[in-house]
Amino acid sequence: MLQAIERPPGQLVLVVDDVPENLAVLHDALDESGYSVVVANNGVTAIERACALSPDIVLLDAVMPGMDGFEVCRRLKADLRTRAIPVVFMTGLTEDEHILAAFQAGVADYVTKPVRQSEVLARIRAHMRTASMVTEARSALDAFGHAVLVAGLDGRIAWQTPLARAWMQSWFADDANRGMPARVVLWLQDAVSARAAGQETPPLVLAQGTRRLAFDLAEAQDDGYFTLVLREESDDAQVQGLMAGFALTRREAEVLHWVSKGKTNRDIGDILGTSPRTVNKHLEHVFAKLGVETRTAAASQALARSARQR
Repeated sequence: MLQAIERPPGQLVLVVDDVPENLAVLHDALDESGYSVVVANNGVTAIERACALSPDIVLLDAVMPGMDGFEVCRRLKADLRTRAIPVVFMTGLTEDEHILAAFQAGVADYVTKPVRQSEVLARIRAHMRTASMVTEARSALDAFGHAVLVAGLDGRIAWQTPLARAWMQSWFADDANRGMPARVVLWLQDAVSARAAGQETPPLVLAQGTRRLAFDLAEAQDDGYFTLVLREESDDAQVQGLMAGFALTRREAEVLHWVSKGKTNRDIGDILGTSPRTVNKHLEHVFAKLGVETRTAAASQALARSARQR
């Protein structure tokens, strides 16, 4: 077990190489360029330090005794804590099959040995800029309260905003810590297959009482993961929105809500436990407040209001 170490300040580079001379040269070059540096001389130590410190990038030797760089990279990409960290291979293996195996393991880039310091520094700067842009985009989603998650076809969730996490825990308490439930995974697999065939799959909408949770497939990531946008709806939330948007009483808002769903006065009376005549009286008040004369016009305004709430 490694002794606990604290994450150094600033941008952190984890350098992994079993040759001490290589570690020393890279450490000095990176340190002079203003980076904080942590080193590891074997695969097990590399994984432990990556999990503990969350470096901004990993420089990884491909050929090491015991656990080689390919396996280290595969394990980093399989762990939610380290999956997003870019990995740059340092290798003397330049055959096409080795390069292909490296990218299949999940590396973001590679440099050939003997390593040129200027090239390594340039690759680090480029990948850190990309990682920073991704982080900023995700932070913006968090700040504006969007419900977004990134998941694989196996249902494992790589990342999610706080709102998406809260909804997943609320709706799928038994599955929240293991990933997406089977019915969502099956929908995602079908949606991805349909999109590959040039078709679109409707959003998945799940119901729980008066609440509804919808999943939309947004886009594919370069690493085989997919961005999903979640939307939660409820009759009560829409009624409250109509009350606030049009200065309606709760009963008037309830009548308008069900009118927008295509219900007749008799249907609405049955739902609300009142007579069709009373429903009609509420509807007259709604027409006056909305400045409309027909059910269709009132429903149109209600639907537009609900769409803005999403």
